[in-house]
Amino acid sequence: MASPPDTSKTMKLERYNSYLRRVNSTKLLTASSKLLFRATLLIALVLILFFTLNYPPLTSDSTTDHHSRLHTRNNFLSSAFYGTGVGGAAWEKQVRHSSTPRRANGMSVLVTGAAGFVGSHCSLALKKRGDGVLGLDNFNDYYDPSLKKDRQALLARHQIFVVDGDLNDGPLLSKLFDVVPFTHVLHLAAQAGVRYAMVNPQSYIRSNIAGFVNLLEIAKAANPQPAIVWASSSSVYGLNTENPFSEHHRTDQPASLYAATKKAGEEIAHTYNHIYGLSLTGLRFFTVYGPWGRPDMAYFFFTKAILQGKPIDIYQTQDDKEVARDFTYIDDIVKGCLGSLDTSEKSTGSGGKKKGPAQLRVYNLGNTSPVPVGKLVSILETLLNTKAKKHVIKMPRNGDVPYTHANVSQAYKDFGYKPTTDLSTGLRKFVKWYVSYYGIQPRVKREFNLNPEESA
Repeated sequence: MASPPDTSKTMKLERYNSYLRRVNSTKLLTASSKLLFRATLLIALVLILFFTLNYPPLTSDSTTDHHSRLHTRNNFLSSAFYGTGVGGAAWEKQVRHSSTPRRANGMSVLVTGAAGFVGSHCSLALKKRGDGVLGLDNFNDYYDPSLKKDRQALLARHQIFVVDGDLNDGPLLSKLFDVVPFTHVLHLAAQAGVRYAMVNPQSYIRSNIAGFVNLLEIAKAANPQPAIVWASSSSVYGLNTENPFSEHHRTDQPASLYAATKKAGEEIAHTYNHIYGLSLTGLRFFTVYGPWGRPDMAYFFFTKAILQGKPIDIYQTQDDKEVARDFTYIDDIVKGCLGSLDTSEKSTGSGGKKKGPAQLRVYNLGNTSPVPVGKLVSILETLLNTKAKKHVIKMPRNGDVPYTHANVSQAYKDFGYKPTTDLSTGLRKFVKWYVSYYGIQPRVKREFNLNPEESA
């Protein structure tokens, strides 16, 4: 009988191979675990860094709104992954190029609200004469943002960069002041409109008060501190009955929340001037109008309604008097803004510490010739070759005042401010821009056909 085959060597070989497989499997599992641990640790560190940079501590000021934090997070992601967001090399290059003056002793000006009506005109005027200009605007939707985007595009064609950002975004403002040693700030960003305050009051507090304070906080800490010119409003005169309105008249009876926030801004300016040595000039604008204007203003929506054949409301006072405004053409306002910048003295503080008394001023910028709203409508009817459908009603109690009239003698004395554009001339220029921008042809005279940029 044949002896059974010897299987001992085969069994030993199988046991050895099984042992090798267990060892290799253990090594692989250990290596995988280490790799997974390291990857998890790296991700955790990145997330901690991200939330540390982009979320305020639990004890932060409750006035920091969600929109500002969201804007900062988006910019952080852009710069981190693409290198062109806030803080990126390409972004900083744009900021510096736009802010650099092209004339000897030229200013480097931060213009807030640069995509707005007055802001865009002032930015163009500053750039045209060789100053460096950097814009800041949050492009909110108080009125159609597409108009602001078109203004931004116009500024871009003149080498003016507008940063999309909010006044309440402290890190963004700090970054701008780190990149550029601004000599001046022209602060025109604000929540405008008297009636809208009854709908969204918080937007006025957030922009006109909190935003202004945030800007002043950044400016006071800058070295050098910039001189600041900012937009107040004729609305601060409120229920004042003395005419024409003088800077020496009472401004402690505001008729609207908008007016109250602007008056608060004047008091806040006094405080920062007194404590920190910031040079501050407040400008009380009187009903500014013209090309690229705001759609919420009467002359603008009257024009639209007349062309569309829709009725317009014309207000009368409770005692049947006509409502009148000191309509001021945009070019005159721009001259006043630039004159204020040119005569601004340097701030006296350094790093948030005052070293001596600093300049503090407030001026009226108006046309000095109040015109009844009915007269405004008559001029538009002639220019548009169309009869308006008028609906005369009593002025509601919504914060509007019946009459404004500016005394500009102080502005004339200090920097030669002298308005030169009457309402008929100014409205003619506005209508030329309006029909060209919106492509309107019917019933409007051919003489109004004009490239919108020509009226900027």
